[in-house]
Amino acid sequence: MTIPHPLDFSGRTVVVTGGTKGIGFVVAESFLAAGANVLVCGRSAPDTPPEHGDRTAAFRATDVRDHADAAALIDEAVARYGRLDVLVNNAGGSPDADAATVSPRFVEKIVALNLLAPFTVAQAANAVMQQQSDGGAIVNIGSVSAHDPQPGTAAYSAAKAGLLVLTKALALEWAPKVRINHITTGLIRTESAASVYGDDGGAAVTRTLPMGRMAVPSDIADACLYLASAQASYVNGADLAVHGGGEYPARYLATHS
Repeated sequence: MTIPHPLDFSGRTVVVTGGTKGIGFVVAESFLAAGANVLVCGRSAPDTPPEHGDRTAAFRATDVRDHADAAALIDEAVARYGRLDVLVNNAGGSPDADAATVSPRFVEKIVALNLLAPFTVAQAANAVMQQQSDGGAIVNIGSVSAHDPQPGTAAYSAAKAGLLVLTKALALEWAPKVRINHITTGLIRTESAASVYGDDGGAAVTRTLPMGRMAVPSDIADACLYLASAQASYVNGADLAVHGGGEYPARYLATHS
């Protein structure tokens, strides 16, 4: 008897928001490598889409903050592939901003992108998945900022904390057909984040991490594959920490060279 590989997504359909660069790009590539049909979205088309071998992710220009556009993204996935099995809510982010002077418009945009948009896309995905005999899985990409905010991230941290609680709430409402889980990401080395970690290439930052290195996008992609797979069939409403153990407390660093 041949036992299928638990991370084989052949014939499955996956949507990755913000899948044209950074973490989302690698998540899309990883699902392609596992056999899935993948649709990614972003504000503009990438120069090179995610691909694996002779298989390439489809792309749709989408502003996930817009309700109609988010619903149309899910509709296109179903129109292309006939079903929807996995949604990875990856789109998000924020520049640092001083909470004392930041504009209301800035706060609204950050909350819209990091909290309201995942909710909107998840609603559209859930409507499809509930009608499928084997349901589906949703993975929300969060941040350690939800647990440990840093200066300059007030709006972003609040939105990500909301995303974590939203995950737990939807897990109660949408089970058993749809499982929804959350990944708490830590410091991740991506091209766009390189400047954030200092002129030393992140060496000083790395010394604050128990694992001795920052995460790379494939660390997050592997967690997405697990949470979306049959191996996680009883994992629902979970917060999977993929942050290498977090960071050493400041008092420890102050007393240990």
